[in-house]
Amino acid sequence: MRTRLRRAVVAAVALFTAATALPAAAVEAQNQSQTQQHPSHGGLSATIRYTEYGIPHILAKDYANLGFGTGWAQAADQVCTLADGFLTVRGERSRWFGPDAATDLSLSSATKNLSSDLYFRGVREAGTVEKLLAEPAPLGPSRQAKDLMRGYAAGYNAWLKQNRVTDPACKGAAWVRPITTLDVAARGFAIAVLGGQGRGVDGITAAQPPTTTATASTAATATAAAPNVQDSARAARDLLAADNADMGSNAVAFSGATTANGRGLLLGNPHYPWQGGRRFWQSQQTIPGELDVSGGSLLGTATISIGHNAKVAWSHTVATGVPLNLHQLTLDPADPTTYLVDGQPERMTRRTVTVEVKDGAPVTRTQWWTRYGPVVTSFGASVPLPWTTTTAYALNDPNAANLRASDTALGFSKARGTADVLDALQRTQGLPWVNTVAADSAGHTLFTQSQVLPRITDELAQRCSTPLGKVSYPSAGLAVLDGSRGDCALGDDPDAVQPGTFGPAKMPTLTDAPYAENSNDSAWLANADRPLTGYERIFGTVGTQRSLRTRGAVEDVSAMARRGGLTVRDLQAQQFANRVPAGDLTASDAAKACAALPGGTATGSDGKAVDVSEACAVLAGWDRRVDTDSRGALLFDRVWRKIPSAQLWKVPFSAADPVHTPNTLNTGSPAFTTALADAVSELRTAGIPLDSPLGAAQFVVRNGQRIPVSGGTESLGVWNKVEPVWDPAHGGYTEVTTGSSYIQAVSWDGSRCPVARTLLTYSQSSNPNSPHYSDQTRLYSQERWVTSRFCERDILSAPGLKVVRVRS
Repeated sequence: MRTRLRRAVVAAVALFTAATALPAAAVEAQNQSQTQQHPSHGGLSATIRYTEYGIPHILAKDYANLGFGTGWAQAADQVCTLADGFLTVRGERSRWFGPDAATDLSLSSATKNLSSDLYFRGVREAGTVEKLLAEPAPLGPSRQAKDLMRGYAAGYNAWLKQNRVTDPACKGAAWVRPITTLDVAARGFAIAVLGGQGRGVDGITAAQPPTTTATASTAATATAAAPNVQDSARAARDLLAADNADMGSNAVAFSGATTANGRGLLLGNPHYPWQGGRRFWQSQQTIPGELDVSGGSLLGTATISIGHNAKVAWSHTVATGVPLNLHQLTLDPADPTTYLVDGQPERMTRRTVTVEVKDGAPVTRTQWWTRYGPVVTSFGASVPLPWTTTTAYALNDPNAANLRASDTALGFSKARGTADVLDALQRTQGLPWVNTVAADSAGHTLFTQSQVLPRITDELAQRCSTPLGKVSYPSAGLAVLDGSRGDCALGDDPDAVQPGTFGPAKMPTLTDAPYAENSNDSAWLANADRPLTGYERIFGTVGTQRSLRTRGAVEDVSAMARRGGLTVRDLQAQQFANRVPAGDLTASDAAKACAALPGGTATGSDGKAVDVSEACAVLAGWDRRVDTDSRGALLFDRVWRKIPSAQLWKVPFSAADPVHTPNTLNTGSPAFTTALADAVSELRTAGIPLDSPLGAAQFVVRNGQRIPVSGGTESLGVWNKVEPVWDPAHGGYTEVTTGSSYIQAVSWDGSRCPVARTLLTYSQSSNPNSPHYSDQTRLYSQERWVTSRFCERDILSAPGLKVVRVRS
């Protein structure tokens, strides 16, 4: 009965849309789509209504058809980026682009195509993803999730069949080919392991056993080759922190106690790449009577990653939990491919992988796998893990058995409140490396670090850590366990969906706080008045120094909560406040110290004296913001980047006052005057005035036109974060690598339609020939927003509404 009713509603809505409510131009567009677009197989269909800025509202009768419409619409906007990613997960980059070319790092840390291909080809040949698809839910994906994947592949293929590619990035390219459901699932797998195996791809594919025979002399060599414990632990900490800073985010939820109408508010500001395969793409997905949700999806996925429905809104921030650990293996003296567990030998599993190579013979390499995971000889470029005759390291990544993120997203999409969001997390446990912040129409808030982590308790780490682990676990959260002991196995939590991971009871969670905020530090200060403690170290730290972005965010949102009476307009103002916490703390002292320099000169790092007198007035007059018209922001930014963090502050961090310490710029340090001199010389050499408006030297170029960009880098502490590329020969900061991406400010007013404003900073399409290549980027530059069209009446009244009926 429910199915018949749903189909009837779909038919009625589609008929109403096509025949009754559309302007003549939209009806004509729909008629053309019905006569011109006929994919040849699959039997699937969807109606796509395009509103302003190319945002599609996808209407379908069930999940397979919804996936079809999503795959079709994503391909229309992002076919080259998508095709490149599917090439990656099939292990075919070397075949088309050569083995030594660099990857774009979207789907792994592999530095070259060959290592990327060896890894992903190995995953494909081992049947890893097929096995995960075959697992019954909740350990594996649900039927609904698999239907979405199947439909997505069919929709992508249908678009390819009936359209010409106009994007110069892949126009006419033979590597743009149809995909399968397995390709879609494999892309989801790649996203899941980004923080684990994905970080170690180069080390996994390079791992080869030593060729020497074990003797007393080689044992001595093995000891000498062991990594320096302190250096390796420090490098691991820096690597994990850099990943967080690069792929960061902000999100805040306000409860009804702080808002004008007693309902919740959510501001999501994820900081993600502006180019490549980890871009967001915006849409609305509707199955009448079943699902109705709007938001941003990661490219290549068929669900909404961050978004809102009629009752709840959520966002994610990259979490501090470390989603992998290492096991140090004790090897059989007679065979370095055999390791010992409780004295019993176990042979490694050998995987031989062959990759086709452009203009060359195929390359064959061997990978080595253990009960813990693959043998790895490095963690990133800076943490060596040498495979000697006595020792090797294996990487455990529980997300390599996690294909559940789509079901988590579906649970969010159908949630009626924050309690349902938390329930979805507990039932599916599918999020690999993010926190969740949510608010709902009843005024509730939620913060939770519910992510898939290896079950490393502090007790286990204390009992089983190797010498490296004894340093790396407290400092970085990276556990290195003794793999030769069976009693060092991770064990299981009774409430965990997946063996060897933490269950929901262990996840740091905060409910119904006046505000819940995260800016990529640990869960500790999600609300500074209700700090979270008691979680295991692998989740993150307690009582340690917070980033300037966290400190600034807590200052801002706690003040907003105390003020009360909040509305969506306050969220919009916070997004573009562009306050620089580093400037508030130090700019005045910097200007005074500059003015006190004898003769107005400072010595640069090259030993030359530089006249910096002009800089003093510029710093003093700066408005402490990074708006496009802020004068002095660029100068301060260039000075700030050049001061080593260890020499910044006079007053050190105090856990008793974590929001306001450390503070007071150490102007007496030579590092400050050297940085000032170098920054002044740098700008003058580039022909950039010291008081240049930020937007004149921080911009992106789209179709030959400059678009000014506000915001600032991580170390400045700016909420509206951007990580620009410094290119003084071409005018300053001329591109953005990562930063504010799919932004949403959401509330409710008691009607059936949420009050939402959104912005996709880099726009829907990466095709320079698309009208939606830079339209929202210009909005972002102007600090303007898109009014979300969620309800039918709003969709149907959109100016220039375009309706496309796609079918196969």
